Amino acid sequence: MEVDEENPSSASVAEPTPPGTDAEMLATSEPATDIMGPATLTSPMITPAAVPPSAPPAVAPLSAPPPVLVPSIAPLPIVPPATSRPLAPLPVRPFLTQNGEAMASESESEDDDQGSEMDAQGSSVGYEITEESRVVRERQEKAMKEFMMKRRAAALAVPTNDVAVRTRLRRLGEPITLFGEREMERRDRLRMLMAKLDAEGQLEKLMKAHEEEEEAASAKDEVDEEMFQYPFYTEGTQELLEARKFIAKFSIVRASQRLQRARRKRNDPDEDEDAEVDWALRQAETFVLDSSEIGDDRPLGGCSFSKDGNLLATCSSSGVAKIWSMPEVKRVSALKGHTVHATDVAFSPVSDIVATASADRTAKLWNTDGTLVRTFEGHLDRLARIAFHPSGKYLGTSSFDKTWRLWDIESGAELLLQEGHSRSVYGIAFHLDGSLVASCGLDSLTRVWDLRTGRSVLALEGHIKPVYGADFSPNGYHLATGSEDNTCRIWDLRKKKSLYIIPAHSKLISEVKFEPQEGYYLVTASYDTTVKVWSSRDFKLIKTLAGHESRVTSLDITGDGQCIATVGHDRTIKLWSSSVPSEEKSMDLG
Repeated sequence: MEVDEENPSSASVAEPTPPGTDAEMLATSEPATDIMGPATLTSPMITPAAVPPSAPPAVAPLSAPPPVLVPSIAPLPIVPPATSRPLAPLPVRPFLTQNGEAMASESESEDDDQGSEMDAQGSSVGYEITEESRVVRERQEKAMKEFMMKRRAAALAVPTNDVAVRTRLRRLGEPITLFGEREMERRDRLRMLMAKLDAEGQLEKLMKAHEEEEEAASAKDEVDEEMFQYPFYTEGTQELLEARKFIAKFSIVRASQRLQRARRKRNDPDEDEDAEVDWALRQAETFVLDSSEIGDDRPLGGCSFSKDGNLLATCSSSGVAKIWSMPEVKRVSALKGHTVHATDVAFSPVSDIVATASADRTAKLWNTDGTLVRTFEGHLDRLARIAFHPSGKYLGTSSFDKTWRLWDIESGAELLLQEGHSRSVYGIAFHLDGSLVASCGLDSLTRVWDLRTGRSVLALEGHIKPVYGADFSPNGYHLATGSEDNTCRIWDLRKKKSLYIIPAHSKLISEVKFEPQEGYYLVTASYDTTVKVWSSRDFKLIKTLAGHESRVTSLDITGDGQCIATVGHDRTIKLWSSSVPSEEKSMDLG
């Protein structure tokens, strides 16, 4: 053991090791004691620095043990540096955190969370906060306050009614509106103001006072409502009540007759409805131009056959309506009285009385000899279309004042002023039973009204552009409408929806008419200068009547369905008749 204690010194001298290596080994001796344990304490402790280098001859044979000890020391400078150098500063940090604690204590007043972390990291280098950093921090704090303010404002209940918003601003002592401020901007301003008051702790007190004021106001409103009850319906006149009673009785009789005829066709084995429809459609296929006559110096806007088909009435932009004899198309009389252009004309279904509508806001009633019977005044804008009730006692007019009106023929009194359209009302048509009336207009909407109650029973939406024409089918449950979207829609009143869409023309449809006996075919007129006949069974095209040189504005069909009259902007009256021999021109009415 004594020899072993002396040999390390000789071995260390024999090996040419630089001084730096010994110093590193000495420096790492302390961690080595921790790692290697007490067994390695003897070798590093014996380091005689004064051993003379003159003993190599005697120690040479004993050089075998040192190589055994050297490998145990050799790993020491390799393993500890990787673990000791990062860990060496750890015990030093408590001594350097004195300044860091002082810095953290200064920053705690500004930001307890962020400042302590930043100071703890920067304490080892000892930097100071610059002016730029302080400005950035203030900007961040301001943005955080604004964010929290908006977050608090989003949780507040703010009135959506602009009147309530103005009232709340007035109660808070703020201006109710600013220059150029809109409703949403005013509401946002109230929201931010309430959030600010909430942050300051003043909102609860103000809201309590406001609630007391609102309770007092609501109690006053309840008292006022109890004192006066507003009626839901507009009160009508006694004449309107009598008219509704008459229309109800009239429509019941007409509906009963229509249903009896339908039941007979369905149950009678001798009735072949399909054969009758085929015969009517074959007849429609033979329509040809029979005659053409210049109707006026200005474009024609409307036409109507008398109940027996012996007379035809037309109106033009000159304001003059004319009566023509059929089938010669010879002028019988001229109806002069309107100051501006006439928009429509209609014959009464029970007599030879003619009604005309004009852009001078009036409708007039005439005899066929040109005598003025009565003038109907009341509309606030120009009239569009005019139609008689099937009973012949009432007249319906549509106008650009967004209303349609019902007039008494005998007294000339205005029985009903009906609103309901958001834009101008253009077309009007009565159901053959007399119970319903359809109105259509520039709002792309068609409404069906019950004349017996005054209610709007259907609102038919589907057209994407203004609707200019409407007509009820004689079967009682189909309604056709023509629109500026170039389509004709067939509506089923039983299902309350569109049954079929006919892409009828290349331009707007100005008028639609069902064949008046059984509704076996439908005729449409358009601004594309054509008139088309469609099957009511499958709504296929039967015949195209081409002959006008300009827009076709109106059409009408005789009671027996044998003749069609059309007028247009080319100022001509054209008659289209079937080429079937006269002995076969008889349709079974049942």
